[in-house]
Amino acid sequence: MTDFKDRESAFESKFARDEEMQFRVTARRNRLLGQWAAEKMVLTPEETDAYAKEVVAADFEEAGDEDVIRKLLGDLTSAGVEMDDSGIRTALSEKMAEARRQFIEEAK
Repeated sequence: MTDFKDRESAFESKFARDEEMQFRVTARRNRLLGQWAAEKMVLTPEETDAYAKEVVAADFEEAGDEDVIRKLLGDLTSAGVEMDDSGIRTALSEKMAEARRQFIEEAK
């Protein structure tokens, strides 16, 4: 019975670590996405930093990526940047790959 409890505990610990890592990668992706959008909107470095934090915070509104996509699309459109949903989704995918790569490089 102890072996089962040990295995269960190890599995729960691994699950918690994996979830935390996914959260951190997603937050970094959102920060990178905010920086990407800020560059398109020609924001100052200070504005870019603040905007990237806003994008990270926007992800807490609902589950999934739709809240971030809506924010970016609205902000880019308001700033006069021509961008559509698919362009943002492409950037989202690219920034996720970049965020994962950064975490892997940091782990080395």
